[in-house]
Amino acid sequence: MNNEEYKYGFNDGDISIIKFSKGLDENKIRKISELKKEPKWLLDYRLDSYQKFLKLENPNFGPSLEDINFDDIHYFVKASDKTSDQWENVPTKIKNTFDRLGVIEAEEKFLGGIATQYESEVVYHSLEKELKEKGVIFTDTDTAIKEYPELYRKYFGTLVKNDDNKYAALNCSVFSGGSFIYIPKGVKLEKPLHSYFRLNSDKMGQFERTLIIVEEDADVTYIEGCTAPSYSSNSLHAAVVEIFVGTHARCRYTAIQNWSSNVYNLVTKRAICEEGAIMEWIDGNLGSKVNMKYPAIILKGDNSVGTTISIAVSSKDQIQDAGSKMIHLGKNTSSNIISKSISKNGGNSIYRGLIYHDEKAINAKTNVECDTLILDELSKSDTIPINIIKNGTSTFQHEAKVSKISEELLYYIRSRGISEEQANEMIIMGFIEPFTRELPMEYAIELNQLLKMEMEGSVG
Repeated sequence: MNNEEYKYGFNDGDISIIKFSKGLDENKIRKISELKKEPKWLLDYRLDSYQKFLKLENPNFGPSLEDINFDDIHYFVKASDKTSDQWENVPTKIKNTFDRLGVIEAEEKFLGGIATQYESEVVYHSLEKELKEKGVIFTDTDTAIKEYPELYRKYFGTLVKNDDNKYAALNCSVFSGGSFIYIPKGVKLEKPLHSYFRLNSDKMGQFERTLIIVEEDADVTYIEGCTAPSYSSNSLHAAVVEIFVGTHARCRYTAIQNWSSNVYNLVTKRAICEEGAIMEWIDGNLGSKVNMKYPAIILKGDNSVGTTISIAVSSKDQIQDAGSKMIHLGKNTSSNIISKSISKNGGNSIYRGLIYHDEKAINAKTNVECDTLILDELSKSDTIPINIIKNGTSTFQHEAKVSKISEELLYYIRSRGISEEQANEMIIMGFIEPFTRELPMEYAIELNQLLKMEMEGSVG
């Protein structure tokens, strides 16, 4: 989707009340910590992470990231003086933006709780009263560090270390915003929780940190959305997500990433499952200049289950380098990866996956399906799997398929009185159906509208 077609590409002008000059150094990291009134251990952690960031190199795989100029990025922008649980107290321009994006309408219709982040910090947060009474915690990261310090510190940074990769180290240095979710033992949420992340400034970096803890026999669905204005210069989004799924618990994490075509989306997302736990990533990648995202599940406990269902759409000057990692450690663990990608107008879609079955992962099972639809002669797609099986009782299967829209199928549909454009649309919607059927109805409708707009005039 080019910038003219991208309906979220508007901006609000500079409405910041605090905006750091471009570039990063220790003084700015100290200032972030000071503004947030953080404990000393966290400042020390940030400074240590910054030193690791300086030493770590860019990934030795995937798209080139050499165009990222770390000295040309604003690392902290604050647009509101507080986080509010009352929508009417949010600054008017920010409120108008989220209304325009349909976020608050979604909260009223079908969400159990919501957090909205604008630039570097969460500006609005709410949670249904009955969920609070059950002990559910859904708040922003800054509040969690202050109000639940022991619980937060117990889990923070244990799944994604601050030397995991260059962009995780950067996040650990300057992280701001993001959500903290705690679901107590036995509590099953019927409505999803939702966070929405909005970039506004030019040459902006957004570095939210999300931590989710789902205790034994609990259940939560979390939905994340994100958009940004269209600028000619590059912006950077480098989030970190850590999820802990307790014994026989379940977590579903749905992300619809719809950044504008000037954003580098370089995120680290990881979950760990205890015995009998279920973790599901439902992952949509529709925008950004370069997207590198490989949500990982560590199947630590026996009989735990991991699933990733994803879609990636790449267009002109876009690289969608995405996939999944499944690390089997426990006995009788199982994983399933369904990856759908669409390349058009010269776009490049890449599936990059890692499957690991440990020696002790007796009777582990993995199924991988990678399907790509290429819509023109300029576009391309690659499948780059790494599979490591270390025991003789595992079951593993991988299927990859690249195709174009079938002339025979197109002819058959058109013979029923359907136009060529509608027929193409039907075929594409059918291709991604394994992904859209996993979304709540409201999100599936919105996604279908986005994809129809993406595909207009792109089949050739």
